Amino acid sequence: MNRLEALEAQSVYVLREAFKNLGKLGLLWSIGKDSTVLLWLAKKAFFGHCPFPFIHVDTNHKIPEMIVYRDRVAGEMGLDLIVHKNEKALGEGMGPDRGRLVCCKALKTDALAEMTKERGFDGLVVGVRRDEEGSRSKERVFSERNAGDEWDYANQPPELWGQFKTEFPKGHHVRVHPILEWNELDVWRYIEKESIPVIDLYFSKNGERYRSLGCLPCTGKIKSEASTVRMIIEELENTDSSERAGRAQDLEDAYAMQKLRKDGYM
Repeated sequence: MNRLEALEAQSVYVLREAFKNLGKLGLLWSIGKDSTVLLWLAKKAFFGHCPFPFIHVDTNHKIPEMIVYRDRVAGEMGLDLIVHKNEKALGEGMGPDRGRLVCCKALKTDALAEMTKERGFDGLVVGVRRDEEGSRSKERVFSERNAGDEWDYANQPPELWGQFKTEFPKGHHVRVHPILEWNELDVWRYIEKESIPVIDLYFSKNGERYRSLGCLPCTGKIKSEASTVRMIIEELENTDSSERAGRAQDLEDAYAMQKLRKDGYM
């Protein structure tokens, strides 16, 4: 079994363990490469039928092509898609001009907590990876959030030899991270191997492309000539720049993501 086969097998195992043990689940689909790979893995884990809905937290500030892609793919694949917005915050004019961390908390963190409680989810399947960003390196595959949606990143249980804690107090919910052990190159190599269709924002146009996707005001492009999956892989094999170097909220505060994720961010 090669690395990609081993990663796929582990991810499928995690998805099935989550479904077996955690009650009502939803899968967060950001439209990006990681959660699209997760969508693919979920279909594999359950033989073409995913037994839980897909959730998109919409900030009203996403790159417009992402929303078009979301609706098209959801229709083509017959996804049970939930789109949720923090309508109260949007109605009060919330946006990145009020501070990017303030905006992220209101339109992403608070919106996610609101949706989780309204829908009664016991767990959320999320496509985060340890290599992507510092605070994510502290995560566990089965990661508990307390009744206030807070993450105690300083007190995480060990997960040794594929043994996971899957019992949690009533009122808490769990973030499940099936691709936590993957890295950025693994994701693109798997996309190539499986011929997974991804949004074309990742591919170079006029010498630029997106390496990471988010809200339009906070997400920058990189200089690149990579217009195919194979070219992206070759580019990543020869770069030392950070995957999230173009994400403005990360640059606003050295501990931005840890602060956001402690309070319940993806």
